[in-house]
Amino acid sequence: MMNRKLNTIYGELCLCSVFKGVTEKALFKSFERYCLIPENEPFEKRKAYAAFVAEIYEHGGCLTESIKKHVFENENVLVKAVAANKNPDNNVKKAAERELSAFALFGALTRKDFAEDMQVNEELLPDFSSFNADMDALYAERLCNLHKYGYGIFSSTPMFRLSDNKEIEPIVSADKISMAHFIGYEAERKKIIDNTVAFIEGRPAANALLCGDAGTGKSSTVKAVANGFFDNGVRLIELRKDQLRYLPMVMAKISGNPLKFIIFIDDLSFNQNNDDFSMLKAALEGSASATADNAVIYATSNRRHIVKESFGDRDGDDVHRNDTLQETLSLSERFGLTVLFSKPDKKLYLAIVRELAKRHGIQMEQSQLDLQAEAFALRKGSRSARCAEQFIDSLL
Repeated sequence: MMNRKLNTIYGELCLCSVFKGVTEKALFKSFERYCLIPENEPFEKRKAYAAFVAEIYEHGGCLTESIKKHVFENENVLVKAVAANKNPDNNVKKAAERELSAFALFGALTRKDFAEDMQVNEELLPDFSSFNADMDALYAERLCNLHKYGYGIFSSTPMFRLSDNKEIEPIVSADKISMAHFIGYEAERKKIIDNTVAFIEGRPAANALLCGDAGTGKSSTVKAVANGFFDNGVRLIELRKDQLRYLPMVMAKISGNPLKFIIFIDDLSFNQNNDDFSMLKAALEGSASATADNAVIYATSNRRHIVKESFGDRDGDDVHRNDTLQETLSLSERFGLTVLFSKPDKKLYLAIVRELAKRHGIQMEQSQLDLQAEAFALRKGSRSARCAEQFIDSLL
């Protein structure tokens, strides 16, 4: 007969309703498979135990931390009610308390518990770590700080994209860049940081356009801001230019979420007759269908005027061609904050090169380093922060 402790825990997990989605995860299913194998099949028990431990290893090797992650990420009726500032049903709250207690017991299991159940020497079994955790208190703290932690897919990843199926999905290999990575452009980045802080604090914040020369760190700045303010409840959702038609749908999905969202559009530019132009314009002008109170738009562009203009646009026979021209050229003016990232001069370029060389432990006479860096920039055709990084990479 199965160890009474394991039997009790399995029975409690079977009754999960609020956190039903948690018990459908592979970690819990592997535990279930173990529990359902009769004791007269010892080798099947061992294989099931090994599969259970393999799942723990997949999440870092600690059973308790694995369970906490699943519980905290779960999107359930309780967390959604709290996020919407509604009082959850009393039965829901009681059920959640019971289930969290069961998760605490489950998370405290050790190799010894399974060894006693299989009646084998525990040294024969692969080990994992665990500890006692007050899951009820930990979850209550999460609920009180949903504006920082979030829930569901937004609870553990800073950056997301819109899939081709029009679903918001995590960017698994998201850029880990931080503000400490950058050299120069402090004044430009401070404007974006200050605007983001205002956004977090609920003060008026502007949609921002980061424009200027290629390779100056515009996109990296936005990503670094998302990483840097992750613990303050900031998340980034990247949209391609061809996905701007779905902007109202994205805004609707995040509206009411306690987190703050940066809608990121990289390398923004339009042709005059692009239908997506009007959708972005509506969002920037505050149209109710294209905005959300908890979102700002950060866009980057290598062009100051992000709608491409041709001579034909100037010379057309449109009676109101001047109005039309101003309409297209003024899209950038609809951003409340425009920050220009100009290509670095020689002094700043060499300063970036020297600092990068120092960070990477490159030993070279400064005069020789400067000479080679300038030659590299000439071959590339211009100086930029990206060019400096590429030069250092070539030395490495």
